[in-house]
Amino acid sequence: MFDDLPPDLDRLHTLRVWHTMWLQRIDAKIAALTRRQTEEERGRRNRPAPPEWIIELGIGERRPPLQIHTGDCHMAGKRNRPVDRDEARRLLAMGLKACGHCRPDSLLGITDLSSNPALAAAAAR
Repeated sequence: MFDDLPPDLDRLHTLRVWHTMWLQRIDAKIAALTRRQTEEERGRRNRPAPPEWIIELGIGERRPPLQIHTGDCHMAGKRNRPVDRDEARRLLAMGLKACGHCRPDSLLGITDLSSNPALAAAAAR
């Protein structure tokens, strides 16, 4: 049988201590990664759902609304606030621009505001 271990007891004890230290390091790393995965999974489960609709806000003291987006739109800027369905529909009817990527106007059933004179007049105010 092929035996590549040292023949004396002192070196064998040294190797045993060395490998025990490595096993402790490996076990500690496994425990740390297991904790991290558990925390990440808990975070994913407990993360609040994105709002259904958001308004992208401009820069400045008054921060005027710029566009309406769906809550999970990747094109929405960092400055935004959530709104409910009724407010999103009202703002679109008043002429606020809909995002061209997530198309909240189509999802809200507001397809063409320019053909309705009453809505165009309300948006002009």
